[in-house]
Amino acid sequence: MNMKGIKTTLLLVVFTLTATIGNAQKNTSKSPTTKSIEPPMVFVEGGTFMMGCALECFNCCMKWEKPAHQVTVDGFYIGKYEVTQAQWKAIMGSNPSNFKGDNLPVESVSWNEVQEFIGKLNAQTGKHYRLPTEAEWEFAARGGNRSKGYKYSGSNTADNVAWHTYNSKDKTHTVGTKSPNELGIYDMSGNVYEWCNDWYANYSSDTQTNPQGPSSGSFRVGRGGGWIDYPVRASVSNRIHGTTDDRDPGIGFRLVRSLD
Repeated sequence: MNMKGIKTTLLLVVFTLTATIGNAQKNTSKSPTTKSIEPPMVFVEGGTFMMGCALECFNCCMKWEKPAHQVTVDGFYIGKYEVTQAQWKAIMGSNPSNFKGDNLPVESVSWNEVQEFIGKLNAQTGKHYRLPTEAEWEFAARGGNRSKGYKYSGSNTADNVAWHTYNSKDKTHTVGTKSPNELGIYDMSGNVYEWCNDWYANYSSDTQTNPQGPSSGSFRVGRGGGWIDYPVRASVSNRIHGTTDDRDPGIGFRLVRSLD
């Protein structure tokens, strides 16, 4: 073979190798698919319930959980699990969590940062995910229309459904490792507190339909208790609040989506 033939052969080999490597790089560096970044959701049929601390808590009601009042909510979808670190990283490209692990709930995220995450998720999926209203959150935590009136989300025994200060070993745990509630939703009691959309305010005794909370305020609502707190804080009616910039290893979130 003459030099011209050798040169042509080498160029063909180089071209083939370059194309092969390029295709391999494309296959291994693909962006997460829409399916992989969307959280598994559970349908919650609309219904009416008593929101706030009622008979299930007996004498443990706190003043910020009262008065109990009648609320009606429309149907919606809610995350089966708390948003994980893997899901957060797929959208945001970083992981702010104190406890690291793909299947652990993302935490140490502020309410404002959650809004940024939601905006990017919606842009990629073309859907409208959001934080739950406080009423939606509590209705789902109570088991919706299948509620058995439990103190915690799915049980009257905290250890069955919640990671809390007495069993967590001072850390978060893989989502979905405790028992679910009546709707098949996990960790609505314990593991991490969860941001809600509402501004925090004292309850009214008025009957309400699809309440959104006050139009303004200083603090946003958090729900569900966490690994760092006592079991009583994991009750379905307990509430906390924080500023929109607050970050804490005890708080994360789950998503909801309105019916299309």
